[in-house]
Amino acid sequence: MHAVSPPLLLASMRRLLPGLALAGAIAAAATAAAGLPGFAAHGLGALTLAIVLGIAVGHAPAARRVAPGPGIEFAKQRLLRLGIVLYGLRLGLADLGALGASGLVIDLLMVGTTFALAYALGRRVFGLDHRTTVLIGAGSSICGAAAVMACAPVVRGRADEVAVAVSTVVVFGTLAMFAYPLAYPLLGLEASRFGLYVGSTLHEVAQVVAAARPLGESAADAAVVAKLARVMLLAPFLLLLSAWDARRGDEAGGARRITVPWFALGFVAVVLLHPWLALPPALVDTLLAIDGALLAMAMAALGLTTHVSALRRAGARPLALAALLLVWLAVGGLAINVGVQALVAPS
Repeated sequence: MHAVSPPLLLASMRRLLPGLALAGAIAAAATAAAGLPGFAAHGLGALTLAIVLGIAVGHAPAARRVAPGPGIEFAKQRLLRLGIVLYGLRLGLADLGALGASGLVIDLLMVGTTFALAYALGRRVFGLDHRTTVLIGAGSSICGAAAVMACAPVVRGRADEVAVAVSTVVVFGTLAMFAYPLAYPLLGLEASRFGLYVGSTLHEVAQVVAAARPLGESAADAAVVAKLARVMLLAPFLLLLSAWDARRGDEAGGARRITVPWFALGFVAVVLLHPWLALPPALVDTLLAIDGALLAMAMAALGLTTHVSALRRAGARPLALAALLLVWLAVGGLAINVGVQALVAPS
């Protein structure tokens, strides 16, 4: 392996710095805004705000005359992958134990059925391309924007396709976040079971917290555990997606090799190993802060390279698909929750 000379390294850093600085500034602003009561209460996290701010900055008159630069691409690709790896620090095998057998079965069924429905509807009913369908399906079935961003390198999704998928998560996840607490008195579920329902069907972690917290600690705890266990399914999903995408070949008919996403393996390794390493809490908190910054920078970079004209060209079909998936998550998810809990853990 050849060593990189200091002048070349310095030149490379100079090329990356402007784009990274811009993405970092947007990510910092989004993170600060996400901590404000108004945004936090409505489940608008740093990732969502980062892409919105990125799109706004990218469409500013001055920004339109400036090329994105290598730093923006570096944030969208390298920083994203590292952020996905560190995301594993938020999870642990203890989450699965706290969830219980019924909760794990519910999460597996929700991810599998939602993605299968997304692909069937997206391809056969709405005529969407493979990449857009996969990204919308992953965002709805697993963990929102983080799942969309993680799947994008596997299916080689373009910036506009990723932005469309993230937009559906933001729109319909936010609608569900407001609707779920209103539906709670009508469903006849105890708080902890309703929390499990919220965690197994809502899109984003922040949305899950915002929807369940007003109903009490038992609902919030059950919702977060169910959601985190669902997030853990991201790694095996990425591996299966890579194998499937290689088998089907690209849309031009050319076969592709299976590309194992290294960041998916890193994510699994962090989930499995960090409880045994007994890292100091202060170090874990620092790494989580770094992880949040990396993901926010990746989302900011995505927003900076997303053009509203591309979103308009996508049309109403992606939104229609996401709307139907929300109906399934709410109605089908309720049926799966009630049915599985009756069979696996009868009261």
